[in-house]
Amino acid sequence: MMLVIKHFPGLLLCLAVTLGATVLQAAEVALTGQAYLEALVLAILLGLVVRTLWAPGAAYKPGITFSAKFLLEVAVVLLGAAVSARTVMALGPKLLIGIVVVVALSIVASYAICRFLHLRPRLALLVACGNSICGNSAIAAVAPVIGACADDIAASIAFTAVLGVIVVLLLPLLAPVLLLSLTQYGVLAGLTVYAVPQVLAATLPIGALANQVGTVVKLVRVLMLGPVVFALAMLAHKLRDEVDEVGHLTAGERPQPGMPKIHQLVPWFIVGFLVLLAIRSAGLIPVPLLHPINHVAALLTTISMAALGLGVDVRTVARAGLRVSSAVTASLLVLGAISLLLIRLLHIA
Repeated sequence: MMLVIKHFPGLLLCLAVTLGATVLQAAEVALTGQAYLEALVLAILLGLVVRTLWAPGAAYKPGITFSAKFLLEVAVVLLGAAVSARTVMALGPKLLIGIVVVVALSIVASYAICRFLHLRPRLALLVACGNSICGNSAIAAVAPVIGACADDIAASIAFTAVLGVIVVLLLPLLAPVLLLSLTQYGVLAGLTVYAVPQVLAATLPIGALANQVGTVVKLVRVLMLGPVVFALAMLAHKLRDEVDEVGHLTAGERPQPGMPKIHQLVPWFIVGFLVLLAIRSAGLIPVPLLHPINHVAALLTTISMAALGLGVDVRTVARAGLRVSSAVTASLLVLGAISLLLIRLLHIA
């Protein structure tokens, strides 16, 4: 009961923003005949506007965090019912290998860009892994392995949060500009969007096929976190033991060294997604249930997008610093270019 009371104000605020986004979408349809901006995109924008004009107090934060994280993870799990093993197999071995190559090239290129802009080695690795794999989750997993300090973690996560929202909002606009098919757009979104849940927001406005392909590609990309962390543990042990580059910080302010826990490498919602995908592929989910499940997943995603907007302060871009901002943006553009090159080289239809 106490847990419900704790989350209620923030959850109610997220529901209010979601309702507002739904009303705006209905108004779009009434005025223009179609929804140029889906409710989940409007929920992010409306949340950002509210957050810019008014910072929710401490009473709202637990519910906002709960909505942005747990509800979105539940939506990802439910999405497993919309994807079959046939969709995964349709990607083919060439694309699966291509995803691994893209992640590796992106990490190397991003690290080089960061060092060129004179970012510290630990911060450069955090930005490179966050951009190339899965945003904040990758940053959290890599930080203890390389002995990153609190300032570096905060700087990389702060800008990733803002840029992640920008990517979700702008990426759908590229589909018609680049003349991408649903499959091609799904691959691009899966390779460039930071978090698995954000792939839903970036692909659902485009189409169901783009959503399915993007989610599967992104899951393969997330699974690269384990090998990357293991490689860094082997290759970056000297960096982990070195004195901080920032003189006023001490080793005590770093995360505890060592390999991250298994749940950091393979989040529970990815396991849940794969389990539900297997159940769907085995034909154990009745067909009449598929539409309600997808509807619930879409609703939870919209609520979570409202929470995402409410939780992001666009002013953190200025606080993150010009060099960090430039490095993260340039790294993301390079990742996008590599991803588009892969799509062309593999002749993805």
